[in-house]
Amino acid sequence: MSDKLTRGRLVIAFDALLAKRNVTLAARQLGLQTPALSRLLGQLREELGDPLFIRSGRGLVPTPFAEAVRPRIQALAAEIDALFEPHVLGSAQESPFDPRWNVPSGIAAPPLAFRPSGLLEGEPSPQELAAKLDRIGRGAQAQERLARHIGVLGIAGGGHGRPLTADEAEEAMALVLAGEADPVQIGALLGMMCVRGATAPELAGFVRAMQGHVAAGFGRTVQADVDWPCYTSPNYHNPPWFFHAALLVAQAGFKVALHGSTGTGAVAGRYQVIAGALGVPVCTSAEEVSSALAGNGIAYVPLAALAPQIYRLLGLHRLTQTRSAVFEAVHLLRPAGGRTSLLGVAKSSHREIHRDAARILGWRDMAVLGSVRDVAQFTPFRASPVHRLVDGEAEDLVLPARSDEPPATPRPRGTSIEYWQGVWTGGIRDARAERIIIGTAAFALFSMPGAAGTSFDEALDRAEKLWKTRHSR
Repeated sequence: MSDKLTRGRLVIAFDALLAKRNVTLAARQLGLQTPALSRLLGQLREELGDPLFIRSGRGLVPTPFAEAVRPRIQALAAEIDALFEPHVLGSAQESPFDPRWNVPSGIAAPPLAFRPSGLLEGEPSPQELAAKLDRIGRGAQAQERLARHIGVLGIAGGGHGRPLTADEAEEAMALVLAGEADPVQIGALLGMMCVRGATAPELAGFVRAMQGHVAAGFGRTVQADVDWPCYTSPNYHNPPWFFHAALLVAQAGFKVALHGSTGTGAVAGRYQVIAGALGVPVCTSAEEVSSALAGNGIAYVPLAALAPQIYRLLGLHRLTQTRSAVFEAVHLLRPAGGRTSLLGVAKSSHREIHRDAARILGWRDMAVLGSVRDVAQFTPFRASPVHRLVDGEAEDLVLPARSDEPPATPRPRGTSIEYWQGVWTGGIRDARAERIIIGTAAFALFSMPGAAGTSFDEALDRAEKLWKTRHSR
């Protein structure tokens, strides 16, 4: 035991010496006398069998061995500091990874399906290509029809191109989802739309194709009240307080269907862990969703189970590092229907496009919340723009800041998920987190059809009561 304690001191001393390259300065940083640190350096040299540092006119110079082990020493010292350092939730210093909720998805999604083809022969002029594309009808082969849509986007019409209509976008995405597209065509279609930016008709067409694809594979035998998409980057590490808010809305008597993903990599199963930790059923079939909504009033559906082909399309981000129109369309998927949908959209230019696409799809009610991330989580400490449909009519408003931001709560030792659970159980009091949860639940209640005469303050009062009585339900 004494050896282990000594080694811990030696690691910290070695890290300080590597950083300062001066015994006196390193000792001052550690709160030691210079002779004491000199003795620790002597122990280090004896234990590791290397001089470690050579004196020069500019201080201590690490030996090749010391330079080789520098990354390990720094990492060990940082871990020791992090263990004993109070953590403030929501600060820029928040640890990005939690070993208990950042896990791979347990759902085995098949690879993206496609059908390779030979490259098109010849290099026709734009005029010749436009005429050729006009002759491609619905009876043509799948890849020819998709080539026509790609041509329309790019060089048809004398090289100027145009956006796709909703019907054209629907057919193009349907061909991709059916596995009939060549991989080059998938890249060309999504790449051209990415460069120009997707239009509302294009998004609506993509969504129709996606909904048809989901209905054919997953089925649609359920009807929720609230559709709550939660598609976030694997690099988004803030606690998902919106899960708590969704559970409050379910306890208010509404059926809430969450669906989403956190990428396709090593943390793809994050929201499955999160949902399970809160008692939200994780569903992989329409029957499970129906049962969960009937029994619990809430369900979470991973995209990998809902539509593996769409899941794999999102996974192309790892190859291209670009956000395709698929990322925008998936938020409008509504796999379990829904009287309203709650979207969070970070880019201001996309908020009205999402609402316009919803109108094309025939939606009557939905709300797009201006958010820092693409999930509906309300932040009551700043003004939040909202673009919504109320009984088919567009309405824009700004929800003002409801309160000053409370002081950050020092975080005790433990993992992120334990802290997140503790806020729900009441074992941990975090005023900032509670304001976010209550505000997000209020936003959902305020956005429900039939709540037109309800003010946001009234919705806040109701959400506050739901929060206070959450354990009695």
